[in-house]
Amino acid sequence: MEGIFTGMRGFMEGNPRLKYVFFGGKGGVGKTVTAAAAALWSARRGNRTLLASTNSFHSLSVLFGQDLSGRPQVVCNEERYHALEIDTGVSIERSKQETRERIDWFLKSAGILTGAEDFIQSAMMNPSFEESAMFENMMDLILKDEYDFYVFDMAPFAGARRLLAMSKTLSLWVQRMLKSREAARSMREALSFSKKQEKDPLMEYLTGLRERIAEGEKLLFDKGLTALFCVTLPESLPISVAARLMDWSSGLGIPVGGLIVNGVIDKGETKEGTAEFERSRIALQEENLTKIRSLFGDRVRAIIPLFETEVRGTRMLERTSEYLFA
Repeated sequence: MEGIFTGMRGFMEGNPRLKYVFFGGKGGVGKTVTAAAAALWSARRGNRTLLASTNSFHSLSVLFGQDLSGRPQVVCNEERYHALEIDTGVSIERSKQETRERIDWFLKSAGILTGAEDFIQSAMMNPSFEESAMFENMMDLILKDEYDFYVFDMAPFAGARRLLAMSKTLSLWVQRMLKSREAARSMREALSFSKKQEKDPLMEYLTGLRERIAEGEKLLFDKGLTALFCVTLPESLPISVAARLMDWSSGLGIPVGGLIVNGVIDKGETKEGTAEFERSRIALQEENLTKIRSLFGDRVRAIIPLFETEVRGTRMLERTSEYLFA
């Protein structure tokens, strides 16, 4: 199949402005390993690189053998290579506290002195609260602009989809909230129930959030700066998930970089005496590789083999990177 691939290296060289790379797909296909290998490749080419996990169930710490929660740390003994597991729990609690303070201020300013806790609990039960908090943390990392290259290890399909769509969702919500808040403030001032407020923390927050979302969208939807890569195994279900994620992302306007096929067994290793199970797995993989060729064509960027051991530590990431950027 090698002849149909443009190649990951060629894609990177053909997009010199590329700065934000996302790896997504079905759970268990090797997104974390592939993302880590891509970040290692970037760091060793002189880029100050950050690998960040937006998955609630982090695995970067296991991959590198060190605690990466809470703050970026050097990994693989590469000064330019930093990794971080965004602490979802801390992010959510901080977001909840900030939400509580804003709602409490708003209700008091409106003269509503009872039932505040009901409003607060209702706001915090929003099913997208976690994705919203994670999105804001991701935007904080991006907008600080402390690195030359960013690699994001995404949650499995459903979580990645919600997170990537969050800019659109938050943008609509902020616009509606701003209109409602402005109308309420104007009516209150017109009826002279109180003096004009010099400071409105809720409006300040919403206005600032709107500006951050707009700035973030300019970066995330710029095909010269951003690319989403889907990772799959040569199996029917992961292939289907990858195709859906790529189509959905393209429809949303997120630039799609292509597909990475992971865990491929080398059919050249079969010989007389090879177990029937292994022969069957190889035959099935070949069938699915043909399906991949038909579905994705030249959007496939790399094939990574099934290694004889699990990928952990620098040496195995180096091997993965060699195949990823062959």
